[in-house]
Amino acid sequence: MTDSQALAPAPSPPHSKAEICYGATFYNISSYGILEKYETPTIIFGYALPLLELQIILIFVSIVLSHMFLRRIGIPQFVSNMLAGLILGPQLIDLLEYSSDRLSLDVPGNVMLEGVARLGLVMFTFLMGVKTNKRAVYKIGKRPVAIAVSSFLVTMISGLAFRNFRLDKIDPLYMPLRLAPTERSVIVSIQAVTLLPVITHLVYELKMPNSELGRIAISTAAVSDFLGFITLVCISYVGTYRYASPRIANRDIVALIILVLVIIFIVKPMAQRIVDMTPEGKPVRKIYLYVTILTAIFASIYTSVFNQMYVLGPLLVGLAIPDGPPLGSALEARFESLITNIFFPISIALMTMKGDVVRALYSFDDISLNIFLLGLTVVVKWTASFVPCLIFCELPTRESVIIATIMNYKGFVDLCFFDVALKRRNLSRATYTVMIIYVLLNAGILPTIVKALYDPKRKYIGYVKRDIMHLKTNSDLKILTCLHKPDNISGAISLLQLLSSPLNNDNKDRGVIAVTALHLVKLAGRTFPILIPHDKRSKARLLQNSYIQTMMLAFTEFQQENWEYTTVSSFTAYSREDLMDQDICNLALDHLTSMIIVPSGRKWSPDGVYESDDIMIRQVNDSLLDRAPCSIGVLNYRGYSKGKKRKNSTINVGVIFIGGKDDREALSLAKWMGQNSRVCLTVIRFLSGQELDKSKNWDYLVDDEVLNDLKATYSLANNFNYMEKIVNGGPAVATTVRLVAGDNDLMIVGRDHEDYSLDVTGLAQWMELPELGVIGDLLASKDLKTRVSVLVVQQQQQHE
Repeated sequence: MTDSQALAPAPSPPHSKAEICYGATFYNISSYGILEKYETPTIIFGYALPLLELQIILIFVSIVLSHMFLRRIGIPQFVSNMLAGLILGPQLIDLLEYSSDRLSLDVPGNVMLEGVARLGLVMFTFLMGVKTNKRAVYKIGKRPVAIAVSSFLVTMISGLAFRNFRLDKIDPLYMPLRLAPTERSVIVSIQAVTLLPVITHLVYELKMPNSELGRIAISTAAVSDFLGFITLVCISYVGTYRYASPRIANRDIVALIILVLVIIFIVKPMAQRIVDMTPEGKPVRKIYLYVTILTAIFASIYTSVFNQMYVLGPLLVGLAIPDGPPLGSALEARFESLITNIFFPISIALMTMKGDVVRALYSFDDISLNIFLLGLTVVVKWTASFVPCLIFCELPTRESVIIATIMNYKGFVDLCFFDVALKRRNLSRATYTVMIIYVLLNAGILPTIVKALYDPKRKYIGYVKRDIMHLKTNSDLKILTCLHKPDNISGAISLLQLLSSPLNNDNKDRGVIAVTALHLVKLAGRTFPILIPHDKRSKARLLQNSYIQTMMLAFTEFQQENWEYTTVSSFTAYSREDLMDQDICNLALDHLTSMIIVPSGRKWSPDGVYESDDIMIRQVNDSLLDRAPCSIGVLNYRGYSKGKKRKNSTINVGVIFIGGKDDREALSLAKWMGQNSRVCLTVIRFLSGQELDKSKNWDYLVDDEVLNDLKATYSLANNFNYMEKIVNGGPAVATTVRLVAGDNDLMIVGRDHEDYSLDVTGLAQWMELPELGVIGDLLASKDLKTRVSVLVVQQQQQHE
């Protein structure tokens, strides 16, 4: 078979039982197999299903081949999806032209692929609306409004000033002169707006939604998206009024208002009703999920009928669905993987396939002014975003550059706008191709620039001492305690009770203990991270959550028992697993915290027997230890024995001191506990027995000074003991640690130790929990029979 025969239109197959009506034409869906006609096996592509399968296979093969190379240099898969569309476009394979007349002369061969792609766009836009935080527009400050308004208005005004520039030079064969201003208006309008779903996707890719820059970018995009929505509706109304008829324009705007009212007063209350009817911790009934999806699809059909963008209806319905569990998270869990991994790449590739690079090159003289206008709006928008950041918002130069760059990012929704404009003939094929290439370069280059400029650790650099050791005598001890599960509450409360003690003549100058309790919830079905303070103004429905209510009751009771010398504030943070550490660090910075207390992630039964390890909590702790803006303590809590659970019982607290800043910080924390009459404090110093030149070892001198101060403070106290033990080598250290653990209920140890003190490198090779350090790992071992809890302390790190 020759190439011309292979690429020739396939003969129309005979009608089968499986057929569908498209308009007044019938065409077959499934074939009888590749051997249906031996002479021309390509006849199977005259059937709708085999043709759709071929198109999808080619799309994903092109995507995989493209991403195989691009991922090595950090290019996101979105770019690979677009590149696959260019490969299958007219400049190379021309898949759409090959498929155009395969089904019949009256039915476009791409109608099935278009349907799949449109369904993907509808579903993806709906999910974006579901995941969007509805509070974003209402809880923004002046800075995002200033950036968004400046970026949108300055770009729009500057671009429209060139709307009629050199119209007389346009070739009428390229585009009728009356449509040329419309094409330029489309370019300027899409350039001026910054779309919320696009920016949210970028911010999450860069792992910065919980940072201050991420929040500014997301809030700014929300304002800009609102301005863009108003502009879109106005442009659509004016265009229909001028080029169709005033009656149709008025009908369309009334239909849009009706849709908005139905969503506000019917869809939203019904969705809230579904949430209220679903028992806490139980999944939403599947029928509700399917009805919600059908509502979004119906809204898409409705907006299409009344000459609006077909993604507008699903977006509005999505915004009416309460984000988070149970409904929002259920929709995300059930449909997001399918939409993101299957339908979304097909939609992107199909829109990119419509670009024709060859035609754009032939029409370069006609589109050169459009290219100039595109470049002008990019520069103007970047400047209009950068200047307010630098002057009005008073952000540093580097952060201002990052925000301005993010505001120029283009993505999936922008492609959707270009595609609709092409179908309505508001864009020529050549200009459409230029815009496709612009989005491709934009999506590949801008994230790389932001990654190079953005350093998440810059905010947490420790220029100020935020630890317990350097606290002044009369300063408050500010502690941030983090809770992932209800099991963590008892351990946190028990530790805080040891730190709390009534003021007396010996400690009358001491400050109070200011506790901030942070309840961390894994983000599900919510695009925006959110921090919720709990006070008398907290919403009743939020407080009905048993998990949150248990936390608040426990800490309220703790505060009431210690009201003279303790303050408590509670928060709940909804965040993604890999971004929880940023929420914790931000709250610690805002509250000037001296120490963060986190659970270790190792779970024990009520009898103190090992049950499991939580990998997610351990990963959060590992990130915190690397970037925390203050000291941090990792608590492995195994509970107290039955005789120790009474409020007046004595708790034996032991401190293993080897040497180094972490051990000194652990000793400073134990010094606070020693003021509690319930605590019997024992400090055990491990010595190697080797002679050291103490005069040349600064850390050793500091260690001695801290220990001498502690012994002087509690020299007359009955609840304080100090001892020294000489240990040589790793086995001796392990044996001594286990013996000491048997005499105590809680051990406080430093995470790292100075090299001069003891050689424990052999033990480091056998650690199960490296984030706890060598001694902490021994005390948290699942093989340790002694029921002892351990708090591993790391002093504030000085990042360079």
